[in-house]
Parts: sequence; C-alpha cells; structure tokens
Amino acid sequence: MEAKPGDRIIVESEKVGQPTREGEIVEVIPSPHGIEYEVRWDDGRRTSFRPSAGSARIVAKAPAKAPRKTPAKAR
Repeated sequence: MEAKPGDRIIVESEKVGQPTREGEIVEVIPSPHGIEYEVRWDDGRRTSFRPSAGSARIVAKAPAKAPRKTPAKAR
C-alpha cells in the first residue's frame, strides 16, 4: 500500500512492554534509499521517519462523508 499525506502510521515497538507509536503522515519523501515520511506523532512531535521492513503499518485516511441532504418540506 502506498501511503499518502493524511494517512496514519502505526509503528510497533522494538522492545517488549513498550507502547506502539502512532501519527499522521504529513509528507511522503521519495529517496534513493527508500520512502521516508514526515510524521506528526500523536505526542505532538514532528519527525522524518524511514521504517524498516515490517515495522510499520499504514492505515488509509477515511474518505470524507458527503453532507446529508435534508428532504424538502412539503407545502
């Protein structure tokens, strides 16, 4: 899956008992060494991040819902 700005990234901890890190992908940066992401983490920090194979999961941003149409009033 290709990540896009607005998608969520979830990174599993390398140490037992440590919590996962989660954040929003702000920018996708292609490089000769692989994809790098600019991430705004849930704790407020913002960093560049290049995940190792299998260490991160991307969750696609949910599509915006269309506004509900209210039915026309009968006269």
